[in-house]
Amino acid sequence: MKIKPTPSYSILIRVKSVLEPEMLGDISAAIGAGGGIIDTMEVVSRNAKEVVREMIVETNGSDQQQEVIAAIREVEGVELLGADELTFKYHIGGKLETKCKLSLEKEENLAIAYTPGVARVCMAINGNKALAQNLTIKRNTVAVVSDGTAVLGLGDIGPEAAMPVMEGKCQLFKDFGDVDAFPICVDTKDPEEIIKLVKLLAPTFGGINLEDISAPRCFEIEERLKAETDIPIFHDDQHGTAVVTLAALYNSLKIVGKKMEDLKIVVSGIGAAGVACSKIMMEAGVRNIVGFDSTGAVYKGRTEKMNYMKDWFAENTNPNLEKGSMEESLMGADVFLGVSAPGILSQEAVKNMARDPIIFAMSNPIPEIMPELAKPHARIMATGRSDYPNQINNVLCFPGIFKGALRCNASGINEEMKIAAARAIADLIPADQLCEDYIIPSVFDKGVGEAVAAEVERVARETGLAREIIDDETLYKLV
Repeated sequence: MKIKPTPSYSILIRVKSVLEPEMLGDISAAIGAGGGIIDTMEVVSRNAKEVVREMIVETNGSDQQQEVIAAIREVEGVELLGADELTFKYHIGGKLETKCKLSLEKEENLAIAYTPGVARVCMAINGNKALAQNLTIKRNTVAVVSDGTAVLGLGDIGPEAAMPVMEGKCQLFKDFGDVDAFPICVDTKDPEEIIKLVKLLAPTFGGINLEDISAPRCFEIEERLKAETDIPIFHDDQHGTAVVTLAALYNSLKIVGKKMEDLKIVVSGIGAAGVACSKIMMEAGVRNIVGFDSTGAVYKGRTEKMNYMKDWFAENTNPNLEKGSMEESLMGADVFLGVSAPGILSQEAVKNMARDPIIFAMSNPIPEIMPELAKPHARIMATGRSDYPNQINNVLCFPGIFKGALRCNASGINEEMKIAAARAIADLIPADQLCEDYIIPSVFDKGVGEAVAAEVERVARETGLAREIIDDETLYKLV
């Protein structure tokens, strides 16, 4: 299948050419012949005879990058001055840095920020640990913790290789929720060691975002930490995906005119995301979910390739004990939810679903079925990709959830807060704009983070998870 060019394989190309009218067209044609798409172009310098241009060109992979470069070199009158792989260039030295809020340019500020002034702040916290919420970065800082065992679709690549993803996650926290975050990748796969580590880190952070930890270990780690710490613990691969999926489902049902309790949903992939999506949909009222993994249908009594979380799934889903193929279960089903592998859903299977099928195919970068194949038969199509409508993206969820939880000093994140977040995301689409290709807000919608945070904070207070925060002004106002 032909893969579209993507910004993730962009190259910055610098070329010098003779100043002739046809040269720009020749260069553009060469890039197109190589399969690239020009994103931006600007003139760097020019004189009476020559012009130097810089272009950002999107490609679909490393091979196509070389094809574009080779095509440019073949253009007569053009000299290739350089080609930079932008993704690697922008990762040099990492994507994060620390920033000081108090400048030390003035000598007197050193006495405030560090010794001797800082000792007074230390002793205040020693007398009342709750003041750490006011006087340290704990108030608005999250740790993004991973062991590198389930990174993107790459699998177990280790803690060092996982760091770029965790850095990116921290950047998303800041840009979309104004929450500070720090990546922590650990060199252990032992759940007990990870649990111990996070508990030891808890005094420093206001919350913990668990990330890219393989199933079923991720379930145990999160459950234990929620029980043994007093700060929000959130495994985004589970709950971030679940919240945004539920938001998309809420709006899809408004379009197709169906109710949660009447749906039959087929889930492909019973890992962290699949289980969490199923749980939250059941909390929202869905009664009939049938799940499939690489072995087949998950049902009560199955013994092959099970674990404790699949045992739970088997006990609580598949009420009719379906044991056939996924294609058989999809006959008459209302929703397909894919969090598994590319290309496993056929066009024929979509055609055999119930009236107005809803397809959420979220395997990345290639979904369970490409939208071009599903659309002739599906009423609503969503993926995890940014180059198609209806991107189900966790960034719509986790920055706002933590922003709301931190703002009210919540001791945890419960199911009610997650469902409220899903409704907040769904409700951002005005009724007169809701349509098949617009069921979920853009990740760049500036209102998402605050809308989610406000609802999460409200529900945290209603359900008793919010804790008192000492008024800042009482700590520094003398009059």
